[in-house]
Amino acid sequence: MKYIILVPDGVADEPVQELGGKTPLEAARTPHMDAMAREGFSALVQTIPEGMPPGSDVGNLALMGYDPCGVLTGRAPLEAANLGIEINSGEIAFRCNLITVIDGKMIDYSAGHITMDEAAWIMKDLALALNDPHVTYFTGKSYRHIARIVASDVGAMEALACTPPHDILGRQIADHLPSGTAQELIRDHMERSRAFLATHPVNSARVKSGKLPANMTWFWGQGRRPALKLYRDKFGLSGSIISAVDLVNGIGRLAGLDVITVPGVTGYLDTNFRGKADYALASLAQHDFVFVHVEATDEAGHNGDPAAKVEAVERFDADVVGPVLAWAKARGDVRILIAPDHATPLGKRTHTRAAVPFVMYGKGIESNGLDGYNEIFAARAGLRFASGEAMVQFFTGNINV
Repeated sequence: MKYIILVPDGVADEPVQELGGKTPLEAARTPHMDAMAREGFSALVQTIPEGMPPGSDVGNLALMGYDPCGVLTGRAPLEAANLGIEINSGEIAFRCNLITVIDGKMIDYSAGHITMDEAAWIMKDLALALNDPHVTYFTGKSYRHIARIVASDVGAMEALACTPPHDILGRQIADHLPSGTAQELIRDHMERSRAFLATHPVNSARVKSGKLPANMTWFWGQGRRPALKLYRDKFGLSGSIISAVDLVNGIGRLAGLDVITVPGVTGYLDTNFRGKADYALASLAQHDFVFVHVEATDEAGHNGDPAAKVEAVERFDADVVGPVLAWAKARGDVRILIAPDHATPLGKRTHTRAAVPFVMYGKGIESNGLDGYNEIFAARAGLRFASGEAMVQFFTGNINV
């Protein structure tokens, strides 16, 4: 048996006026996911446990079949794992976004989706300018970077209240700066970055060309190195993972999965959707399982762009789900699971912890009679799984977890 999990990140939404009172999943043309729902079954799953923030770290751990409450230490160490950054005793990792702040407000959590080359230049110069032996900066992708801190009190650093920048778009940052007994070092680096980046050549060129500047860093998502049970040991499956996002690939590395690099993946609407499907199916010649993550739907939600989210949904259905479904039908001994890690409603532009729709299809999966895949149909079926871990246990037929 082959197992395929496809994740349209943040695709779950709420009805929006611009789409005639429909959600993007309702408004989009999704013949392949709808066919899966008719022939398989669809309902709701609670990917975000009670009391945990609705982050992609929590949601993707759940969709991979782990209990986030038991393994998650923070988002940053998961991303660090994919970048090959060691987090040792006495150290803690923080996610470090390049952001845009204007008149004290969080304008953009991604500095206008700054390019890799621009971000690399900024991060290199920033590390040299701040020159702190306790803080090491590592360049990630686009606006997503890592800061590793040597701390005399890691627990105090871990306990800092840090807000994801995408949660406070349009708000005054002064009300959401990191707070706690160990806040001084973090705030100092954020404020010094602001002064340094104000005149950086990258930002001068971006402003001149009408783009948003990367004029500040934002620290959040901190944690120590987590310990994940290997996927082979947990589910008895060998597998691989495909994503443009360091966070998701980091989970895969810690779980012992092969991380597959697909040419042309960006994490946005211009990503290589079809390439993800092709590489995923090729990986199943050697493996039992593949996890394919698509970020474009989430980015459209954060940007509050209904047209882009509908387009991302349709591209996901046509270029990822379509080829995978055709391959599964031809082979026969295959199960496919589609589910978002969390909701990212266009009207809120951030994640929520609402239960999300899933669809499960393939060998041994019986239909529950729904007409298509979207939030409305899934809600009629009710809550099928109280956790992502329970859903993946069922999906894989695993009873020894």
